[in-house]
Amino acid sequence: MTITTPVAGSCAPRFAPVRDAFAANFADRGDIGAALCLVVGGEPVVDLVGGWRDAARTAAWQADTLVNLWSTTKGIGAIAFAMLVDRGLLAYDDPVARHWPEFAVNGKEAVSVGMLLSHQAGLCGFTGPATVADLLSGAPAADRLAAQAPLWEPGSASGYHAISIGILATALFERIEGRSLKAFVREELAEALGLDVSIGLEPGRDGRRAEMIAPPELSSDTIGSLTPPQIAALANPPLDPLLPNDPAWRAADLASANGHSNAGALARLYARFADGLVGPATLAAATAPRTDGVDLVLGLPARWAAGFLTNSDGIYGPNTAAFGHSGWGGSFAFADPAAGLALSYTMNRMGTQLRDDPRDVALIEAVYSCL
Repeated sequence: MTITTPVAGSCAPRFAPVRDAFAANFADRGDIGAALCLVVGGEPVVDLVGGWRDAARTAAWQADTLVNLWSTTKGIGAIAFAMLVDRGLLAYDDPVARHWPEFAVNGKEAVSVGMLLSHQAGLCGFTGPATVADLLSGAPAADRLAAQAPLWEPGSASGYHAISIGILATALFERIEGRSLKAFVREELAEALGLDVSIGLEPGRDGRRAEMIAPPELSSDTIGSLTPPQIAALANPPLDPLLPNDPAWRAADLASANGHSNAGALARLYARFADGLVGPATLAAATAPRTDGVDLVLGLPARWAAGFLTNSDGIYGPNTAAFGHSGWGGSFAFADPAAGLALSYTMNRMGTQLRDDPRDVALIEAVYSCL
């Protein structure tokens, strides 16, 4: 029996090719449930949902469906840090140890906040054995990482802190602002700005959650060749892509990987951030590249800003000023100030490519073909 994929929402006539690409993701590229939102000039011109929230394909994806974002979460954390910079509570050049004295051990005294957020601190994971429970433990995990010696000389290279940046960032954030990143996102982004975005997911919102779906062979420890930085970041412990279906995962404060949102909220958040949520000087400082070279964990060239991935290689369209973040499995959100747009895609069927997921490529190419 052929199952027809339901697609709903709005699309301005000018962007009909974007709707076509979104529909083709279901017909030709394996999507099960997904959402796409494009904001141009501050207005949503494409806001689409399609498919199903569950593997059994019984619950249709709705406009308010929430899904785990994996590393697309990191862009939310980067925006929160930029808001603190804009309020004068810290500077990216501040040593982390100014706000977290216990961090200043084992050669990390000069690590700055900007260096940490751009994956240069050498703390891409635990160097001793670790479990998923350790990753979700909050303060004990942060204390353990803060006491650890870096895996390389801080500032000499980047090595993607895939999970550990969330542990470190929320501990640092709370020491500066008084609230955890989870609480700040809830109060300052979700409640104050009316955006359906969170770190973790409260049980009361679980009824809107999409089930994560992945091929059985997919695991974080298959991404790299397992050098010491890759082992620390991706294989200690290996991550099961179905972890977001576990309530313990959703309860954690992990601003690197357990954010929950949808494409509509993320595109609107990036549009606000690029156009007035912080001042121009803060925006420039937050999105300026701080690294340039092959990332020690990803094994690919990466130019990291203060929590964002900059568009040095065209992953987010043709304009180098674009910035954002992508997540394991295929989700992404970014802003392109040169084009005056913000774009996000969220989904529940995990793809296997580290970058250039065919679904992402098709959507982004379609958007820019319409401009």
